[in-house]
Amino acid sequence: MSDAVLTAAWNYPTRILHGPGRIKEIAEACRTLGIKRPLLVTDAGLAAAPITRQTLMALEEGGLSAPLFCDLKPNPVAANIEAGVAVFKSGRHDGVIAFGGGSGLDGGKAVAFMSGQTRVIWDFEDIGDWWTRADSQGIAPIIAVPTTAGTGSEVGRAAVVLNEETHEKKIIFHPKMMPGLVISDPLLTVGLPPKITAATGMDAFTHCLEAFCAPGFHPLADGIALEGMRLVALYLPRAVRDGGDIEARSRMLAAASMGAAAFQKGLGAVHAIAHPVGAFYDTHHGLTNAVILPYVLVHNRAAITGKLTQIARTLALPEPGFEAVLSWLLAFRKEIGIPDSLRAIGVDDARAAEIGRHAEKDPSAGGNPVPVKASDLEKIFRAAVSGALNAAA
Repeated sequence: MSDAVLTAAWNYPTRILHGPGRIKEIAEACRTLGIKRPLLVTDAGLAAAPITRQTLMALEEGGLSAPLFCDLKPNPVAANIEAGVAVFKSGRHDGVIAFGGGSGLDGGKAVAFMSGQTRVIWDFEDIGDWWTRADSQGIAPIIAVPTTAGTGSEVGRAAVVLNEETHEKKIIFHPKMMPGLVISDPLLTVGLPPKITAATGMDAFTHCLEAFCAPGFHPLADGIALEGMRLVALYLPRAVRDGGDIEARSRMLAAASMGAAAFQKGLGAVHAIAHPVGAFYDTHHGLTNAVILPYVLVHNRAAITGKLTQIARTLALPEPGFEAVLSWLLAFRKEIGIPDSLRAIGVDDARAAEIGRHAEKDPSAGGNPVPVKASDLEKIFRAAVSGALNAAA
């Protein structure tokens, strides 16, 4: 085996305070990072939620106060980030509490990152060494508080921002966008409805599976990905059935963080397609991933059969191999209420060729275990719209 195969650069996440009730430590977390004037960034749907009020109260009880910025779309756009930066600067804030699901976490991280930059946000897309263009001293410290168990953005060094002009989701990257501290409190996720619990949980599973199947030598990511899949398989149905199951909620938060830690190894065609689908059709990202996943597996079959044999063992399936995992996945999705096709969530194939072109340009496409072109990705997308699984092969 050549040395090149064994050569890699590995990064792993930040400090995580995990457990029920740990949101009460939010003020001390701010002091740990030297934050005296935090800005809490979340999405509009959480602005008046009890868990948000609980967090603001915990800050006050700890001797701090935080204004609320909540002008974030479900898929944050550049204008949202610019508005947040304006609030950050006018309030002379010195740190950000990124609070929520994917939009709140990514939006908060992006506000903290852009608070000290002079260039436009697109200049920091995750391309080559573009991140070196940033003034690293101008990045405000970040505390991440996930309220869903899916994206894992709380342990990520990037934020996804939608470019409304091009309908492209852009990955904005900088190593210092990694939150300095995470509060992972399962009590904050108890109120999630079953459908959102299922969709976000499948996002975590997809992160783990795509990372595990991505080419490259990264045994740390592979180990975490396998354990993440095992946790989702065991605990997501429980969390969907009973939102108050704290053990299940706790394990799902862990699995979400594990998925994001693992996917630094790479993602694949699921995310490459899901990103433009979300941009054009405004679909929920985790749900979109969940629907597309089996179609990509079928397309990638020749390259991932060995990997899926390992996954079958991890999931303790009665038979090893590709068919066993695919059958389990289809049954698992049905159990938690995930639809079989994109058409079922309001997506048609009118823009199929456009989706294929955008998916080919998406950075995730490069991590697919089988090289994919726009025509391949268009074929997978059309199959996912129609629900014809074999058409993705």
